Amino acid sequence: MSLADTAQQIRRRDLRLPLAAILVVVALAAPFIGSRYVTHSLIIALIFMLPAHGLNLLVGYTGLLSLAQAAFFGIGAYAAGLLAVHYGTPFYVNATAAGLLAGACALPLGIPALRLRATSFVMCTLGFVIIGQAIAKNWISVTRGDMGLSAIPKPHFALGPLSFTVSGTTSFYYMALAIGALATLAVWMIVRSPAGRNMIAIRENETLAESLGVPTWRYKLLVFIISAVFAGVGGSLYAHYLTVVSPLTFQMYYSTTMLIIVLGGGAGTISGVVFGSLLFVGLTEALRITPELRMIAYGLCLLVLVFWFKKGFAPVLNRFWDMIGGAK
Repeated sequence: MSLADTAQQIRRRDLRLPLAAILVVVALAAPFIGSRYVTHSLIIALIFMLPAHGLNLLVGYTGLLSLAQAAFFGIGAYAAGLLAVHYGTPFYVNATAAGLLAGACALPLGIPALRLRATSFVMCTLGFVIIGQAIAKNWISVTRGDMGLSAIPKPHFALGPLSFTVSGTTSFYYMALAIGALATLAVWMIVRSPAGRNMIAIRENETLAESLGVPTWRYKLLVFIISAVFAGVGGSLYAHYLTVVSPLTFQMYYSTTMLIIVLGGGAGTISGVVFGSLLFVGLTEALRITPELRMIAYGLCLLVLVFWFKKGFAPVLNRFWDMIGGAK
């Protein structure tokens, strides 16, 4: 390679840092660029990005197809809502409790379910969603049944003598953005760790991984619990933002939405989940004001995905990233 080619490649690699900086600036300035409804749509996308990150650890990195994310999402939403309504606890307590309770519920489900074959495991997780919705409807003394929980307070923080409430849409956006960034960083650290490499080994060939000494069942159970924790924290954000939780939180529409985010964005990639959340949740939420076009646009996105992007949009994003970085 000549000196001129080397200099040109270095110049092209420099495009990555400016682009990343532009994306950060756009994310921070989004509430001031678009309307309030656009900010609302971005908040919904950030909320669903959390359970989608957890599902991606299962589907994309471990090779386990689960439909139980909506159940853990609903458990987290009810846990945070009940704590906030009855005890007035701060948001960080509610979010932590929601994640831990969702993870605790995943443990007894995962122990028998993860010993099943692929199809049976999917059906078992689907059954858990149905059971969760039935409990939310019929445990009226706690969940108030179909009436649901209402008047859930906005996120409240109490840090020593300082206390404040996140009440506005813009304030909530920045809080959701910070939590989404921390969740993305956590997933990146998990994937890059030795545990992440073992997860990928299980996805590629579970029998071979077990023969090499990887405790495959324990890893699958741990990932299943971590996935539920992500969904529970997302559910707590959902409850505090909409201030209402009902048995509809357990509906299969949420599970399929999270699955579309992962598969459409690109299973086994972090950037795919972020992009998929913005496209399949943020865009469709923004189009809710035009219901005639909303489902048409959503259907067209799925058709384009099936016929032209069978591995999701992540390969296109990676190709673009390599191109501006000078990769050959």
